[in-house]
Amino acid sequence: ALAFLVLAAVATAAAAQAASTTGSDRDGFRARWFKRSDHSKAGQPHWITPLATTTPRLEQEFRYDVNWSQAKPGGPYTEAYGNTKGFELIPFENVEVILGVPAYVVHNNRAVPNGWGDAQLLVKYRLFSGNAEHGDYILTAFLSSSFPSATNGNGHTNAILTPTLAYGKGWGMFDMQGTIGAAEPAGNTSAIGRTYTWNHTFQLHSLERIWPELEVNQIWFSGGGNDGKAQTFLTPGVVIGRLPLSDRIGFTVGAGVQIAVSQFHTSDHSIIFSTRLAF
Repeated sequence: ALAFLVLAAVATAAAAQAASTTGSDRDGFRARWFKRSDHSKAGQPHWITPLATTTPRLEQEFRYDVNWSQAKPGGPYTEAYGNTKGFELIPFENVEVILGVPAYVVHNNRAVPNGWGDAQLLVKYRLFSGNAEHGDYILTAFLSSSFPSATNGNGHTNAILTPTLAYGKGWGMFDMQGTIGAAEPAGNTSAIGRTYTWNHTFQLHSLERIWPELEVNQIWFSGGGNDGKAQTFLTPGVVIGRLPLSDRIGFTVGAGVQIAVSQFHTSDHSIIFSTRLAF
């Protein structure tokens, strides 16, 4: 709810400003926006965003991911188009808002209907950071909210709030980024359950624009159908970018495989394909 109010306030302010300006004034609004967002990004590490772990860095981009996952080997793949990514904007200094476009989920199983997933909103507040010349570190607080907007049962029955602490540190060509979060349903907790996540990414800046990485993704379940269970994934992958398309716009592409290494797991050998347009 708090994240939704923040986004509504930001969107309303931006729309009002845009509506009240024309011509060169509107160009001035855009120039001020980019000047502010560029200044905000300049004061943080210049790493690339990992495939599965949400980066603690503030980004301004449009991101579109596709995820293919199997519940068990040999079973049908479930495809998530968009994978709840979307627009990432820096409306204020130290603040990022991510408007996650609902994924379209294809089950490739006639017994399970396809449909849209839940919408998601994430607000970041960067607590402190330093770029490569000033320590190469960052600490950021998140609040993520998912909303029960799914069709055909492809989401949850209630909203879920996920406060998260994200961190990162770099050493020359090497960096690590991580998040620790807890997902709390707004209702129907006994059926949905709570989840606690820890994601950690190790990246190497190889050559000029190639970022090989290894992620460790862990989830613990409390309540719901998986009560008391935990799962761990290793996600090797590579991200390539940012490839300049213009003076401002850069293109990034990445891919990886999320491999289950725990005895219990809800999926295995999930394939992640990620594209981003930064501006």
